[in-house]
Amino acid sequence: MDALYTAVATATHGRDGRAVSSDGKLDLQLAIPAEMGGSGQGTNPEQLFAAGYAACFASALGLVGRQAKVDVSDAAVTGEVSIGKQGEGFGLAVTLHIELPDSVDQETGRKLVEQAHQVCPYSNATRGNIPVELVVE
Repeated sequence: MDALYTAVATATHGRDGRAVSSDGKLDLQLAIPAEMGGSGQGTNPEQLFAAGYAACFASALGLVGRQAKVDVSDAAVTGEVSIGKQGEGFGLAVTLHIELPDSVDQETGRKLVEQAHQVCPYSNATRGNIPVELVVE
């Protein structure tokens, strides 16, 4: 792979710490979610992953939409990232909810979503590693 861009961020103190990007544009307090016994007084890695995957998938959908000459610029992607016990450790699962514009018929929309799933770097990184469900709404 020829890298077009490399993001760099440093996290300290794990899930109860801070995450800062090398350019300082991202500077977040991290906290364990209340559902996992933490304070919930900060963001967590699952929220960051959900936001990143949703944004990346929306961009991939826009790309395949433009290539197919279908306007999906008003589409919205909501990412859900779940964490849970898996064997001796933990695992993740993702559900992406893709809300397409009313002007896109269901068959065309489903095809575009499947194409975006082949293009999106997050989809390519997770494929075969964690369950990813695509829900077209």
